[in-house]
Amino acid sequence: MMQDEIVIAEAMDGQVRIHAARTTAMCEEARVTHHCMPTSAAALGRVLTVTGLMASDLKDPEAKITSVFNGHGPAGTVLAQGDGAGHVRGFISDPNLYMVRKDGHLDVGKAVGTNGTLTVIKDLGLKEPFSGVVNLQTGEIGDDYAYYFALSEQVRSVVAVGVLVSPDNTVKAGGGMIYQLMPEATEDAIEYCEHAAKTMKPMTEMADSDMSVEQMILSVFPDAKILEHLPIQYYCGCSRDHYREALATLPVKDLKELVAENKPAEIVCQYCGKKYEYSPEELQKIVDEKVCGTSAVSE
Repeated sequence: MMQDEIVIAEAMDGQVRIHAARTTAMCEEARVTHHCMPTSAAALGRVLTVTGLMASDLKDPEAKITSVFNGHGPAGTVLAQGDGAGHVRGFISDPNLYMVRKDGHLDVGKAVGTNGTLTVIKDLGLKEPFSGVVNLQTGEIGDDYAYYFALSEQVRSVVAVGVLVSPDNTVKAGGGMIYQLMPEATEDAIEYCEHAAKTMKPMTEMADSDMSVEQMILSVFPDAKILEHLPIQYYCGCSRDHYREALATLPVKDLKELVAENKPAEIVCQYCGKKYEYSPEELQKIVDEKVCGTSAVSE
């Protein structure tokens, strides 16, 4: 299997910016983590892929981009978060969907639904994160992101993304490409991109081939100049301390109720399924710290 990576490039004398990726291993890791059936795996994989591509523009490894699809379809919420270090994680409310269209393709659009929104949150470490919300267009993910770029960021974009799931439920291929017109783009560049969007091979076909990510880009933009190769992987990064901090944000009254039950409090990470237990004694210590006004993470 070819390695997952993101490649950033530009074409047409800098008039077009391109981000492309193979994400097969990342999508398979997500499928295994969340025990996804094929349509759920494809929906989650597509959102993870595009979020990872968007996050590849972040200069700070700690900065994050979060995408949230709420289309009121059977899939429920589909969420992905990527950071500037190439780490992507996410979840889907219903991992058990296997919905197929009449043409035999997985019906991601019906699973996600269109009666809702795509929210993109950029946390760049500033006081307030930037947030943009658009109505879903098709639920197929790529179209919805293109609409988001046009409306929220005023950038004309083509978003191609695909996840191919094998009959044995494993992810056979995953990948995505975003190409965006820069403000100074000429009519010729605009026409070329519109034509390319209609004629380029499906992302699943390219990701399932022996093409490198560079070759995928060059197949659409033969004059592309490769700027950067970046890693991408499914990585949660949760920790016991992180969830202890989360517990410390609960009201003292609620924490005291947990202590009174005299049972360990269990937290399950929604991104990776890892379980963390906190004993009544640990919970009492958090209560004491809150009451005394000391930091719950000072140890």
